[in-house]
This record gives sequence, C-alpha cells and structure tokens, in this order.
Amino acid sequence: MDRRAFLRISGAVPVAGLAGWPPPDDWERLRKRLSGPLFRPGDAGYPEAKQGFFTLYDDRMPAAVVGAARVEDVQAAVGFAARHRLPIAARSGGHSYPGYSTVDGGIVVDLSRFSGIDVRPDGRAAIGAGARLGPIAATLAAAGRVLPAGSCDSVGIAGLTLGGGVGLVDRKHGLTCDHLEAARIVTADGRVRTVSRAAEPDLFWALRGGGGGNFGIVTGFTFSTVPIADVVTFKLIFPPGTQAALLAAWQEWLPGMPDELWSGAYLDAGAAETNGTFLGTESRLKALLDDLVRRVGTPPAGREARLTDHLGAMRSFDDHEARPGVVANRAAYVGTSRMLLRPVTDPAAVVEVLTRAPRVGTLIDSAGGAIARVGARETAFPHRSALASFQFLHGAEPVDGGEAEARRALAAVRDGLGPEFGTTGYVNYLDPDMPDWARAYYGVNLPRLRAVARKYDPRGIFAFPQGLSAPRSTVHMGGS
Repeated sequence: MDRRAFLRISGAVPVAGLAGWPPPDDWERLRKRLSGPLFRPGDAGYPEAKQGFFTLYDDRMPAAVVGAARVEDVQAAVGFAARHRLPIAARSGGHSYPGYSTVDGGIVVDLSRFSGIDVRPDGRAAIGAGARLGPIAATLAAAGRVLPAGSCDSVGIAGLTLGGGVGLVDRKHGLTCDHLEAARIVTADGRVRTVSRAAEPDLFWALRGGGGGNFGIVTGFTFSTVPIADVVTFKLIFPPGTQAALLAAWQEWLPGMPDELWSGAYLDAGAAETNGTFLGTESRLKALLDDLVRRVGTPPAGREARLTDHLGAMRSFDDHEARPGVVANRAAYVGTSRMLLRPVTDPAAVVEVLTRAPRVGTLIDSAGGAIARVGARETAFPHRSALASFQFLHGAEPVDGGEAEARRALAAVRDGLGPEFGTTGYVNYLDPDMPDWARAYYGVNLPRLRAVARKYDPRGIFAFPQGLSAPRSTVHMGGS
C-alpha cells in the first residue's frame, strides 16, 4: 500500500483534499499569518521547497511547504493541519529513508530557518532544530566543545537526536540524546512546551530515542557538550575473502576495548574494512589494532592512522563519494537495519547473507561503553545492551533496478539473519517494510511511548505509516 492510499483509508487526508480542499481563501489566510514563506503547487520555488535529501520521493506533492521562520509559524501550520484534517510532517535534514518528511497531500514544515547555534560559557549549546551536523560541529569546535553526534554533515540535528544519535565518540560520551537537557516543541494542541527532566518529564523521556515526528514538532534543543580533544582516526583494509574472519575477530575484540575507542566496519561482496576513532595516543592505538589484526589472521592490505581533532575526524568519515546513489548533495538509495544483540555463532553464515546481493553494503557501528551504562528504560532508546548496529544500504538509481529491486535485496538480508539479531532495528534507519516495526524500533519502551503519544496527540495529528500516534478514523469532507 502506498502512502497516499494509507492516508486516505486512515482518514488522515480528506478525500476532497486531494481535489482542492482546503479552499484557496483558507490557504491565503494561512499565508498572511506566516512570517516565513508558504509554497503551494504552482508557486515559484515550490519544486525546490518540497525536496528532501532523497530523489526517490520527488514525485510526491505536498499541499504546501511552510518555511517556518518563527515558532508561531509552526503553531499556525499545526493548527491549520488539525482544522482541515491534513497530514503534517516536520523536515529538518530531510534524510528520512522512507521519505516521511515529504508528506504527499499534506503540509511540510521546513525547519531550515531554525538553524541557530549558540554555545554558552558553561559549555551548553542551544541549537535550532533545522541546524545541520556540519555547521554544529564547526561552531562547537571553534568554542572548544563537542556534541557527540553523527558523521554526515548534512544530517539534521532533530531527527538524529530524537531517534537516539549514534556517532564517532559515543562509546566514550554516550548517544546524542544522552546530552539533551531540554527541548522546545509544538504539540498537537498548538501549545509551545519547553520540556526537560523537571518539566513534563514523560514527553522529555520520549524525545530521547522515541523517533522524530511522533509527538509534535521540535523547534530547538539545549545540549550539554564535552571538551574537544585530539582524535586518532584509523582504517584497516583487508583482502577480499576475509569478511567472515574480520567479523569474527571484530566482535570478539570490541568488548575488551576501552571506551575511548569507537570502531565501525564495512562489508560487501568484495570489501572487508574496519575504521574508527581513538581518544588517545597513536602508540596505544597501534597496540590495540595489532591485536585485531592478530585475531583476523591475515595482514591488512592497507592500514592508516592520523591524528586530528573531532571536527577533522567527522569530516574524514563524511565520504560522499563512498555512499551508494549519491549525486551532488542529494541521493537515491534505500536502507534498513538490525541491532547485533550478542556475538554471532556462525560469522561465515552471516557474511553469506550480507554478501549474497552484490549491491548491498553493510555499515556496522560499535556500541557498548557509555551507551550501555544507561538503562534500556531510562530513555526511549531501547538498544542499550547491543554490541553494534548493522545498517544495510542499496543504491536505488534506475541503473540499479530502482527502488523496488533495492528493497527486495535489502529484505533478503534483513530477514535472513539469525536469532542473534532478533526483532530489532534502529529507528533512524526507518524501513517501510520492516516486519513488526514498532517492536523492532522501540522494544521494551513501546507501551510507554504509545501512551505518551496518546496523551500529547490524542487525535493523531502527527500520524504517519510508522508513527506511534493512532491514525485518524474518520474522513473529513469539508468545513474548518
């Protein structure tokens, strides 16, 4: 079932709305209320304004894009969507794998104008929900600070934080959401709430790993940060045919590593690589990597290590050319995920699944350390005890067979893994075909998250196909 069919059946899009509802006068009244622009089909700038990061969803036609410039613009958009029974979605970086931030027939609230980054003398940082990781890292580095976050500079801070936020130093410092101290959010009733451990703690809890788009539209965050430090980045490239040996050695080696070491791995039909960061000396890192090489049993064909800082490390991992389907600053690929709960008993069998489709690549991010010292129920992010996350990617350009073929190949990998992975997945790598997706993404926290969604969005204003709010049950034919 495609998105539009789902929304029409659920009542989240009025049947008449697809043929011109709401009336033009209502749109003009909304336009006059906004301090930022409103883009409607046919307006100059609409084709660009509706675009997210992924070119796969360029055929979707939002009823409008609100270029929110103030929190009052977000309130106006939410109120308009609620009155007219239109779906609404916030867009920060626009990196939603299923394209949920390009809402067909509804309202996109573009948060890119909420891009302020204010580093306070005490090290806290107030960051707008439309800010991207690259500018955030650069601004914080200039102030001698770091926010543990991801490595892709075009990703928006909002989606990353709300889903948890894995990054290059999280074994030492924890997930991005672990550094969240407060958030400003517009909820379904149009209220602006500033939530924290002391103010509406249930909603604050849900925003730390409960996924973007589920509880309202966040417009700003306050984070704690850590002092910037030297980082040694490393990469080991092993010969073809060593994928199983690398996986076996890596999963055995990682748990004994100090928190200061974060490691990733990349596996596909022809590649076996590991890379990472170390908050320590090059000589100490060399001994740790020598141990890994000994466990693999085959010398790497390539080995490098470089001393840099956090900003340099992040930029070294943001390799646009290495990502499948990346064209300029946009992309055409799809992804899915599993969480590795415990070491696999048969690495060769797992690698056979991972590499059976020649265009599937597997990105592995280590967990453990500080991540695991937070309880599974302390924040909404449930996968605290996982050994690693596995992200599976496939290009979806027409030359690759398109989106449908890419999703079939990914499903075979996702569903072909053993019990060590279980019914798991990372909500920031949303997959519209994920079986039992709610339990996979939210685990033990699912009942509490659904209760928070019912409390703050009882009418399902923010419902979407993999959202926690219940979809609307009635079809609205007119009126306001």
